[in-house]
Amino acid sequence: MADRKRIVVGVAGGIAAYKACTLVRQLSEAGHSVRVVPTESALKFVGAATFEALSGNPVHTGVFEDVSEVPHVRFGQQADLVVVAPATADLMARAVAGRGDDLLTATLLTARCPVLFAPAMHTEMWLHPATVENVATLRRRGVVVLDPASGRLTGADSGPGRLPEAEEITTFAQLLLERGDALPHDLAGVKVVVTAGGTREAIDPVRFIGNRSSGKQGYAVARVMAQRGAEVTLIAGNTAGLADPAGVDVVHISSAAQLRDSVFKYVPDAHVLVMAAAVADFRPTEVATSKIKKTHGPGESDAAPVIELTRTDDILAGAVRARTEGQLPNLRAIVGFAAETGDANGDVLFHARSKLQRKGCDLLVVNAVGDGKAFEVDVNDGWLLAADGAESALEHGSKTLMASRIADAIAAFLRGKDE
Repeated sequence: MADRKRIVVGVAGGIAAYKACTLVRQLSEAGHSVRVVPTESALKFVGAATFEALSGNPVHTGVFEDVSEVPHVRFGQQADLVVVAPATADLMARAVAGRGDDLLTATLLTARCPVLFAPAMHTEMWLHPATVENVATLRRRGVVVLDPASGRLTGADSGPGRLPEAEEITTFAQLLLERGDALPHDLAGVKVVVTAGGTREAIDPVRFIGNRSSGKQGYAVARVMAQRGAEVTLIAGNTAGLADPAGVDVVHISSAAQLRDSVFKYVPDAHVLVMAAAVADFRPTEVATSKIKKTHGPGESDAAPVIELTRTDDILAGAVRARTEGQLPNLRAIVGFAAETGDANGDVLFHARSKLQRKGCDLLVVNAVGDGKAFEVDVNDGWLLAADGAESALEHGSKTLMASRIADAIAAFLRGKDE
């Protein structure tokens, strides 16, 4: 296939090595040529036969095997991407030192493609000054080092240091194949609130008014911005069963009122607000305390019930207004989202420009919606409009790719504010 890429998956010796099996399978099933290069200690956790079966390629650890093929040079030179998962504290220290005493470290020295490290270790090791400095050094050299997830570690321990799930690592690997410069660590120190998913407005204990939002785009924005160094709080409505992104604080809500309350709880400390949630525009004026029955008793009308609707609060406009009034002095960028369709009055961009002017946000991400567009799919495209009149197209691609473009625009906007 035309987009078949060569990927080296390095596996260091840690208990999380078993997760590399899923990573290798997912990358292989995506159509890529995957070669696993473990360390000797990694094979104490997962056998070579497992990696060979999943990748379809032989597995070696040393530089003195298949010498005539010069694998310690060839693998790195030919790779389109190198992913190391798990990347232990020891492996990262050896990479920083420029060691090349096994096949994996030699491959890292010869690779000229994007390199992605997914660390996994105990919290104390992750926070040790030596590891902190090694991570910073790798990032300065252009290596993408993911922040680990927080959660259960080996034994009863819990905290940051857990390997992100394979699906998340695969997502970032695919992003780097689409765009090798998508994950600079350029948002360190920036606090971001992202909203995602749809709200549900109760009609009765059973029914609700909602929309088709899956939450995928908002989650992608939160995921990318966190791995670019931002401190991210994700306020999530109803989604398509999405896993919490690694390194992100997640707050779950259901209704527009709950979303409003959560936004104004967390946004006073934030520098950036990204309103990607699909907020219901209307809610029932009265919520029935018991289920509205489809059928009625003798003598009762069979007419369908009339549900009176009330507009929900405009959270985006409220945030803009609060900032204008000086209530949100830390908030430097407000990003809105618009899911639009054309009509007799104008096309998608016509309505989007009107919304940008009406809402007063700094940036507006615009999606054309309809059958197979934007909602409930894994790809997206659209436009990015700025309050200063600038407009740019967001190319078709994965929602993670679009998230990286949105993060670019936010980073550029913040730099402009600093100048």
